[in-house]
Amino acid sequence: MRAIWKGAVSFGLVNVPVRLYSATENHDISFHQVRASDGSRIRYKRVAQADGEEVAYKDIAKAYETEDGKTVILTEEDMASLPNRSSKEIAVESFVPIDQIDPILYDKAYYIEPDAMGAKAYGLLREALTESERVAVVTVSVRTRMTMAVLRVVDDVIVLQTLLWPDEIRDSSQLDHLDEVSEPKEAEVAMARMLVDSMSGDFEPEGHVDDFKEAVDALVKSKIEGGDVTESPDAGEDTDSGEVVDLLAALQRSVDRAKAGRGESSSGAAAQDKKPAEKKPAEKDSAKDSPGKGSSTRKAPAKKTASRTGATASKKTAAKKAPAKKETPAKKATSRKKAS
Repeated sequence: MRAIWKGAVSFGLVNVPVRLYSATENHDISFHQVRASDGSRIRYKRVAQADGEEVAYKDIAKAYETEDGKTVILTEEDMASLPNRSSKEIAVESFVPIDQIDPILYDKAYYIEPDAMGAKAYGLLREALTESERVAVVTVSVRTRMTMAVLRVVDDVIVLQTLLWPDEIRDSSQLDHLDEVSEPKEAEVAMARMLVDSMSGDFEPEGHVDDFKEAVDALVKSKIEGGDVTESPDAGEDTDSGEVVDLLAALQRSVDRAKAGRGESSSGAAAQDKKPAEKKPAEKDSAKDSPGKGSSTRKAPAKKTASRTGATASKKTAAKKAPAKKETPAKKATSRKKAS
């Protein structure tokens, strides 16, 4: 795995050099949007809502929208003036019972691995967390944002689990139909208790399977094996560059591709095809022969000579090639020479 952060855990006077690794990965299936006819990727452009004009990336700024709908634009200078609490230290603030932290606060999990020099102190912190049955509340800056987190032990590894800020938890009182929930009857509670007891067991995450992902993988595999694969016309292009394709250029390529499909040449191709055509020897000779009768008359003997020469050459060629193919014609030619 690749470390995403390098720093140190500090508790009291103990400093533990560590590296941080993402403990989880997202296996959500993502589908690209393509044109159904040929599989060409669909791209989106950044346009201004006011007039629909495309906006270059360099002209995009950050903005904050107030509750009453007003927009406050923040420049790069404004962003630079904000407090930067970036730090390479995981500072332990306190050790608290784990049951005091509601699981709804848990966010992203990271594995903590010690550097070679911090292995002994790492083991000390891990043992202290295990024996006390507590978690360490810390503050840490991950990806430039300061956040709360806890350190806890999972399978002999110290895990840093980031926490959501309290104001990031929505108020459940905003739900609409909680008031409609009535108190169940005692008989209903007893029946529900029996159902819970009959379905009780230990949690084994390995027994739970993402059947949707498996079904998609099987479907894609069967299509590939059956040859049901579309070669996208974008194969030669950099589809991950994020650059917006020029509309006029894209239209021109579409026109050229359509013409090529009908056997017609595009404007650019036609211009290129004309140049080699003008240099063909046959066309140049015909152009020289066409001006006048004198030219034709002068070339007439040349044609006759060429025909005689061609005839003589053909005879010589036949005489030379004959021995390679058959020996009988060569013998006949020799007998004629002796007779003459």
